[in-house]
Amino acid sequence: MTADKRLTEEDVVAELRDGMTIGIGGWGSRRKPMSIVRAILRSGLSELTVVSYGGPDIGMLCATGQARKIVYGFVSLDTIPLEPHFRAARQAGTVEAMELDEGMLQWGLRAAAMRVSFLPCRAGLGSAILDINPSMRTVVSPYDGEELVAMPALPLDVALLHANRADRRGNAQYLGNDWYFDDVFAMAAARTFVSCERVVEPGALVREGPEQTIKVSRLWTDGVVEAPLGAHFTHCLPDYPRDEAVQREYAGSASDADAWAAFRARWVDVPEADYRRLARAAS
Repeated sequence: MTADKRLTEEDVVAELRDGMTIGIGGWGSRRKPMSIVRAILRSGLSELTVVSYGGPDIGMLCATGQARKIVYGFVSLDTIPLEPHFRAARQAGTVEAMELDEGMLQWGLRAAAMRVSFLPCRAGLGSAILDINPSMRTVVSPYDGEELVAMPALPLDVALLHANRADRRGNAQYLGNDWYFDDVFAMAAARTFVSCERVVEPGALVREGPEQTIKVSRLWTDGVVEAPLGAHFTHCLPDYPRDEAVQREYAGSASDADAWAAFRARWVDVPEADYRRLARAAS
């Protein structure tokens, strides 16, 4: 019988360690596993390397100083083009950065998923990417002599994802238009934890949507967290849109330490049940 993989956010954080490389799914300010991110923010974890198509997940971990290195294709809040806490950290030089083309980041995750040390690509050629990543190398194709970038694998200790639905066995379902690269994050990681809006019984996912919407297999997952509004304030379509008012409040908290402390006290350092009540009242 397949194990029941249901956990809490705190259970997931208890599995994490200082210095880990953590991949966070979603895309910008869209369907981020924010309830797990908030649990990390409340923890003492430090020296993290975070791999992400970044949004407020990266910004918040920069604001708390828990991120040592960021590996990213971009860091954006979508309707606010540049994530302000990340921008402040980069300008202050408080985080190490590996800046990549969006496709290169995906290719590095795919290399890790395939358990190879690199994959060749054209992205990055003729750009500053090789200048700002001096450890990156090129290779010559043995077939036609073409020079290509050798995108290194990006193996993850842990991947953190948020889905619309999951079953207790760890199969995760995405009901929106795009699951981005959550499945690749899962395959690139030694362990994967998925939060979701609702946990259903095994076999019931096909009543929520077509079988093709089940994008992350239980074979890749180690834990499932039932987290209503778990992606808030980012969106989790079709369950709910982005909360633009809270996102603006968050962006404004980058203005000074007092503003961030006030936002954190209201929206981070609270139990998740209180967070959900506050989010519903604010919407």
